[in-house]
Amino acid sequence: MSAASIPAPIDTRHFPLAALLWPDRADGFSGVLRNVILVTLGTTLLTLSAKINLPLPYVPMTLQTLVVLVIGAAYGWRLGVATVMAYLAEGAIGLPVFAGPVGGLAPFMGPTGGYLVGFVAAAFIVGWLSERGWDRSAPLLFLAMGLGHIVILAAGFAWLAFGMKLGPEKAWLVGIAPFVAASVIKNALGAAAIPAIRRMLDRRA
Repeated sequence: MSAASIPAPIDTRHFPLAALLWPDRADGFSGVLRNVILVTLGTTLLTLSAKINLPLPYVPMTLQTLVVLVIGAAYGWRLGVATVMAYLAEGAIGLPVFAGPVGGLAPFMGPTGGYLVGFVAAAFIVGWLSERGWDRSAPLLFLAMGLGHIVILAAGFAWLAFGMKLGPEKAWLVGIAPFVAASVIKNALGAAAIPAIRRMLDRRA
């Protein structure tokens, strides 16, 4: 068999949704600019999702967890984690990006601190699993996002119970119980949307 007749290897890597919509083909400044734009878009969405909230006694109910998990699934774990960390850094330096009217370090030390830290771990988990093809299947992505929600709620619970010294029972009542049903709904929305978008892109290819 001649070398010309040997078929070229097929690239079987799985790319996150963002890489399909905007392929990262450039090196140098253009590649950096692409990532900066995507991170800025992600932090803007996180800020908007924080402002859409239902005030509760300790922790407001927002759309942030949905956006965190969608960013992880769509960006992959590296860019997803970078985006969430950039968002937290914006808040830490004083920009009013969180659910309350002010930024700074106070939200990290208050009741929401554990959830904010949990965002980073959740973006990593969902992004890592999505890069392995879980974002092609609604049931698998639902499971991945469920794991992400568990991590966020567990971090929030631990901080409320022990960092804020509310105790496990009260931390469960104010930090977990009000958010369980909403988390399932958010999971369903995210797990349905991203595979559907991927299918549309596949049909166009």
